[in-house]
Amino acid sequence: MTRPFRRRVLYLPGFDPIPPRRYRELYRREGAEQARISGHVLKMLPPGPEQQRFSWAVASHMAEAEAETRIEVLVWSDIVQASMRAGIPGTYAQLVRTAWTYIATGTLSRLMRLRRGPVIAALYPIAVLSVQFLLAVLAGLLAGWAMAALAGVWAGLLAGLAAFCGILILGRRLDHRLFAYYLMHDYAFTADHRGAYPQALEDRLAEFRTRLTEVLAEDLDEVLVVGHSSGAYLAVSLLADLLRAGRPAGPDLSLLTLGHVVPMAAFLPDAGRLREDLAWLSRRDDIFWLDVTAPGDACCFALCDPVAVCGAGGDGQLWPLVISAAYTQTLSPEKQHEIRNRWFRLHFQYLCAFDRPGDYDYFAITAGPQTLAQRFAGRKPSPARITRPVGARP
Repeated sequence: MTRPFRRRVLYLPGFDPIPPRRYRELYRREGAEQARISGHVLKMLPPGPEQQRFSWAVASHMAEAEAETRIEVLVWSDIVQASMRAGIPGTYAQLVRTAWTYIATGTLSRLMRLRRGPVIAALYPIAVLSVQFLLAVLAGLLAGWAMAALAGVWAGLLAGLAAFCGILILGRRLDHRLFAYYLMHDYAFTADHRGAYPQALEDRLAEFRTRLTEVLAEDLDEVLVVGHSSGAYLAVSLLADLLRAGRPAGPDLSLLTLGHVVPMAAFLPDAGRLREDLAWLSRRDDIFWLDVTAPGDACCFALCDPVAVCGAGGDGQLWPLVISAAYTQTLSPEKQHEIRNRWFRLHFQYLCAFDRPGDYDYFAITAGPQTLAQRFAGRKPSPARITRPVGARP
């Protein structure tokens, strides 16, 4: 009897403070929907002996073949949570520092020459927080003037201060709907170090490399590293670190980057480590690297070759293979209408079911009986990909 295809997936999320349980539940729900649409057999298995790590197992039957996969989340949500502890004053200080960093270094102008969608998304928290601040000032002045006329100057000052603080606190409490504070913390996390990785993140990447080395020693057919959003450039650095240290013999090693925001970090002046990782990894012939984005996702740099646009391409570049998830073709008009203008939902669509799936199918890639290289053998890059080196330093 032929043994099932065996795979390990190491998933690197983006800047997300929510514990990794959400990714298991998302996989369970959307995987079942994709199986229904595509005619796959896909089932989540009971917890195994590796309960000390956040992972889940999947068994599948696709294309007349069996596969067994264990998907593990590489957790850095605690680092994200620690970076989001700034209160209201601290967040406004972050706003000033982040805006100054991107503008003064010329990074913002280069980003605008590449894709305006993600830049507008980056300006969104600045705009929302600025409007909240102006409303707070206006409310404070009006409340202070009214109370001063009734009860004197000191009462007016207290009323104005209360109104000012009240509007800012209300804005903070509404952030589960507005996401302005969340996005501000996200961009500030990168800007505070001008594109360099903070030490806590470097230490965590070293732990991830140890884990990846352990997985590569197992009896598997493929080890697939998946990086989503800002997790995409962390995945690049993870593989670059591992391969520089000398890759152990073992299964096929594949990299899948989804909805990347690489230029937001790599264009910054102190992101030399990341730019070197991009250049080095793109020339390795012992991996397969697929990059998937979609023009319908305004939070990513759609169809931008993350190596070439950062000025790290040129002679010898092999990767990544840049393709589009093509939402307008792989999602029905009804589904497109349902998630239209829902930025975060569109940014997570790569991890969800497609009701008109093409060759990009997250569940066939992560749980099916083919390696990433086999599935996309002979695939040409998207003709609309962008390769001009906008981020090259003068």
